[in-house]
Amino acid sequence: MDTLPPNRNEDSRIGVVAPPAIALCDVESRDNILNSYGVHSLEDDPELAQIVRFAAQLCETPVALVNLVLTDTQKFLAREGVGDDPEPPLEHSFCIHALGVPTITVIPDALMDARFAENPLVLGPPNLRFYAGAPLIADDGVSLGSLCVLSPEPRAGLTPLQHDGLTVLATAVMRRLNMSRRTIEGDAAARLSDSRFRKLADSMPQIAWSADSAGTVDYFSKRFNRFAGVSDEFASSDWGQFVHPEDVPAALEAWKHALTTGKPYDVEYRLRRHDGEWRWMMGAALPNHRSDGTIDRWYGTITDIHESKRLLEARDLLARELAHRIKNIFAVMTGLVRLKARGHPESRAFAEELAGSIGALGRAHDFVRPDTGGDDDESRGNSLHGLLAHLFEPYRSGEDNRVTVSGDDAPITVRSATPVAMVFHELATNSSKYGALFAPAGSAAIAIARDSEHLTLEWTERGGPAVEAPAATGFGTRLIDASITSQLHGTIERRWEPAGFAATIRIPLAAL
Repeated sequence: MDTLPPNRNEDSRIGVVAPPAIALCDVESRDNILNSYGVHSLEDDPELAQIVRFAAQLCETPVALVNLVLTDTQKFLAREGVGDDPEPPLEHSFCIHALGVPTITVIPDALMDARFAENPLVLGPPNLRFYAGAPLIADDGVSLGSLCVLSPEPRAGLTPLQHDGLTVLATAVMRRLNMSRRTIEGDAAARLSDSRFRKLADSMPQIAWSADSAGTVDYFSKRFNRFAGVSDEFASSDWGQFVHPEDVPAALEAWKHALTTGKPYDVEYRLRRHDGEWRWMMGAALPNHRSDGTIDRWYGTITDIHESKRLLEARDLLARELAHRIKNIFAVMTGLVRLKARGHPESRAFAEELAGSIGALGRAHDFVRPDTGGDDDESRGNSLHGLLAHLFEPYRSGEDNRVTVSGDDAPITVRSATPVAMVFHELATNSSKYGALFAPAGSAAIAIARDSEHLTLEWTERGGPAVEAPAATGFGTRLIDASITSQLHGTIERRWEPAGFAATIRIPLAAL
């Protein structure tokens, strides 16, 4: 709070009292408090100008001022009824006598007041006689100055309406000053935050960047300057020249999508290093939202993934090579089985069945193998429908597909592809030997239904010879049961119906 001593010691002049000293903690603190309001930026502020104009009209005086008392001078932020001449010296100030007074200070006739009897502003132009000043008090209790009205005519004081109105207007002045203070503090906080962000960004191993809400990049951390070999004066918005021409369309499309949807930005592209080498980078960014939900800025990073990209390519190359060799092993095994069977005619049927099973395993592996870059990679997919279509390809003759698949689909992995392939290979093999696929016009169909936890597959044969339940369980049956129950944790129900063999297989989705 201001602490103003009465200080009414008369000087050597007759009836003249020296102005009170400004006692506000200390000079530096007072200056800091006043500067926090942006005093100089508020000079001739339109809102304050309206307030002093209305104050003069309300109090019926020709002069009204928003006057801040500084350490060694006074400052008119808004003025009505006075020219643009410099403010009078502080020792001539009326408002300095109002500092520290919690209510409106009224001087009915300055000529009759010992404090102002020889004041040049009273004895000469503008010949002031009446003064009323409402205190401007900061939230922390410091008196900043006054909203005052002045007149060359003495008067008894203010009417109750004028008194209350001047108090309200002083509150409006403080509201405007506080708004300015919050803006200055907010700007300072933003500058501090930005400074801290830049220091943090410059210390990161990635390149940090930011863009405005429209998507214009306006900042890169210094790591970009070092990477690209550009100076600190480089315009951040020109960074696109360093992106590989082949990657520009995809990068721009991803950025436009992020700006349109507000979703995170994530894309890979090559960036030219200062030595001319193109390096693979991962660009990513997230939007920063205002309180109303609109996007204020984007903040992102660029991470060098060149080495990991090369390692991934090397790994994929190795995986494709291994897949190719495994596929050759299946072919060699099938050839060996059939070659050995030539010397044992009595085992030829078993050998062909075994070769068929190996072939089914080969087709399952071929379905889930890593992409080889061939024309069929795109069409294979990674779903149950894709595997079954691949598996039953040998039963297709032109446009005639004797085994059809319909219904829901589900993703499938390397772990589940092999038992699924074995189950349906055995069903198709048995059908081609004893069931519908044995007959020229016979067919088989798989209908798939999916719920939240399970997949139900209905195998149905039609158009074949009459079938009966076998008297004994064969190897194929045991293989199917083992694949479904042990590996896929499912169940199978078999039915030998007059129209043909049918089976219901139920598998947990988690097993696929």
